[in-house]
Amino acid sequence: MEQHVFSVTEVNNLVKSLLDEVPLLRDVYVRGELSNYKIYPSGHHYFTLKDPEGALRCVMFRGQASHLRFRPENGMQVIARGRISVFPRDGAYQLYCNTLTPEGAGDLAVAFEQLKARLYAEGLFDPNHKKPLPPYPEKIAIVTSSAGAAVHDMIRILRRRYPIAKVILLPVRVQGAEAPPEIAGAIRYADKWKIGDVIITGRGGGSMEDLWAFNEEVVARAIARSAIPVIAAVGHEPDVTIADFAADLRASTPSNGAERAVPDQGELRDVLAHWEARLQRAMDRTLQKGRDRLERAKASPFLQSPLRTIQEKRMLLDYQQQRLVHGMERNLQTGREQTARLAASLEALSPFRVLSRGYSIAQKEDGTVLSSIQQVSVGEALSLRLADGQVTCTATGKEKHRWQKRN
Repeated sequence: MEQHVFSVTEVNNLVKSLLDEVPLLRDVYVRGELSNYKIYPSGHHYFTLKDPEGALRCVMFRGQASHLRFRPENGMQVIARGRISVFPRDGAYQLYCNTLTPEGAGDLAVAFEQLKARLYAEGLFDPNHKKPLPPYPEKIAIVTSSAGAAVHDMIRILRRRYPIAKVILLPVRVQGAEAPPEIAGAIRYADKWKIGDVIITGRGGGSMEDLWAFNEEVVARAIARSAIPVIAAVGHEPDVTIADFAADLRASTPSNGAERAVPDQGELRDVLAHWEARLQRAMDRTLQKGRDRLERAKASPFLQSPLRTIQEKRMLLDYQQQRLVHGMERNLQTGREQTARLAASLEALSPFRVLSRGYSIAQKEDGTVLSSIQQVSVGEALSLRLADGQVTCTATGKEKHRWQKRN
């Protein structure tokens, strides 16, 4: 009997068919550490599962990979579910993975922590970026489902606490694949057209899967980019979503979000009543002070006897007039005395008093006073100023004093 010789492709296909017929390998769970994780442009994911003693090649096609909630990373411990088969082209067997779950935690929990860490590193949750809520909003925009109980609770509380505010509902789905883009789109719409002074977005309680729309990145970024303050009111008190970190204010429940969005009209009435009472007391004090001033004015002597007051003022005016006249006279007398003393001093120093004792002042025709014979020429006309007049003469000669010659 002739021995059959297989081709490589035949062998690979034979092994593949044998493995495909093993029921245990059609749906198998494999635990291991992710290694060499790569995502190709085709959308397929290729990676290796390994443990201390072995390794297993794995592939997850684009269709299955699109359902991943978290981002697989090298070194992560996971449980992969799929089927074992052979890829005939290279003859290597591998795990065709349908689902991938982080070990020890659900894929949603891991996805939550990954997105939270990434957005936190970007500064999306920075407290310095949080916007304060308006104290007295005129319009409240609510982004939630129109069919749930949460919206009715929020509207009821808003009407009870602050009925003057207008409530605008932007209905969206809050669960399912279509929910995240609808929520984000409604927030962007409300912000762009200034639908409200504050936005409340949220839903009632549920599982992590039910609340997942508020853990999507597109919703978190829409909240963070809104110029209008956003209140995240998702689930119950223990529930925490990515939207809570991105929002300007986190409310524990939808009802709590409505309570924190507006003031309470009862408290406002109490405040107004308090200030009204203070204003009334202040007005009463002012009026009483006015009455007291009026009573004092009525009791004043001027109002009691205005003519007598005028006479007293006239007497005071006469007295002040006398004081002013006497003061002026004293000042004039003092001035006269000072003038006389100064005149006497000037008279004593005057050169003309010397002339009365027989002296004279010799001057040239231009008025120059002569103090030396060097200033005079023989035949020059001079004038002599005496005490009672002036004499015109001519210089017929000049001679120095003998005592000056000896010097």
